[in-house]
Amino acid sequence: MLSIPTPTTSVRSIIHFASLLSFQGGLTVPAYAAAKGGIAQLVKAFSNEWSARGVRVNAVVPGYIKTDMNSALLANPTRLRQISERIPAGRWGDPADFAGVVVFLASKASLYVCGELVVVDGGYRGPLAVTWTDGKG
Repeated sequence: MLSIPTPTTSVRSIIHFASLLSFQGGLTVPAYAAAKGGIAQLVKAFSNEWSARGVRVNAVVPGYIKTDMNSALLANPTRLRQISERIPAGRWGDPADFAGVVVFLASKASLYVCGELVVVDGGYRGPLAVTWTDGKG
């Protein structure tokens, strides 16, 4: 007979990937922004419904990451500079930067983390009105 894990002991976890555009509209990518905004709300709704059944639902929200998807931005010197100056960590992310947060969200260490959007962006969202040209704001 199968037993259903209790919410306090289950390590059943669904981890979605959203986007910084989950929080803001994209000027040239409205469909992408809408889809990622939908993922963010889906995480909240599924978490509300499934947490009591022992399934945690969360999302990782990547910042600017050096991948093929961002090749056009990385190849555009002006946009590359503008984006890079705003990242307090001083660099674009790497896919390996998500390993720790994904392991955490999938583990028992996060049993009480439900419906969260965990931003991994090198601090990009922090200085909303600041340009980090000299690191002092």
